[in-house]
Amino acid sequence: MAESAQSIFLAAPHPRVFAHRGLARDAPENSLLAFVKALACGATHLETDVHVSLDGVAVISHDPDLTELGRDIRIDQLTMPELRRINRGYGQSFTSLADALQAFPSALFNIDIKTDAAAEPAAQAIRDERATARVLVTSFNDSRRRRVVDLLPGVVSSASSPLVARAVAATNLGLTSLVRKTLAGCVAVQVPERAGPIRIVTPRFIAMMHRVDVEVHVWTINDPIDMVRLFDLGVDGIVTDRTDLAVKAATLGI
Repeated sequence: MAESAQSIFLAAPHPRVFAHRGLARDAPENSLLAFVKALACGATHLETDVHVSLDGVAVISHDPDLTELGRDIRIDQLTMPELRRINRGYGQSFTSLADALQAFPSALFNIDIKTDAAAEPAAQAIRDERATARVLVTSFNDSRRRRVVDLLPGVVSSASSPLVARAVAATNLGLTSLVRKTLAGCVAVQVPERAGPIRIVTPRFIAMMHRVDVEVHVWTINDPIDMVRLFDLGVDGIVTDRTDLAVKAATLGI
């Protein structure tokens, strides 16, 4: 078994600013240029998504296909060399997870594994780049999340959607021990402020998460007023499309 890494993912300053797919202003989302712009603005973490190419390479992309580029084809129907040749604008194309980890060797990455097929290629890229200590892996699917965690000893993880739902219910019942058990092995919950009529991020929820040593990261927040309000409420970080605004709001919210 590989030696466990000692994570530095939560060593970044509070409050945390997660650049949602980078800073996609004059840059395509999830591109190297978007990541450069986000880090230049002061993002503490880069948030990104991973699919897999036809030749088994972990590819950074939120969408499973190229519909937004006017092409009716999926990411997993193209090889990595083919994906690299696609013009996404501003001199950018698709990039592999390995390339992004190499390009930003000190950046902290929050990585959402989008498909079951992407789990092992993503873990391999992270392992090959010796980046386990500086990434958090997550997925809406819990078995997929656990699969990647098992492949990367020492990696940190945030709770999947089913775990969050159970934690919210247990919080509302005041069942601290059940919340702790439900979120065992997770260092964070990454949640919207509300899901339909249900408000998730409340003072009670934040207090409970902190009681069980779990951080609260809220997505996707782009209004500076909401950013300051949430930081004042005590959330540990926000996921945002506007890193430029969030960094300023984080200072105001301290």
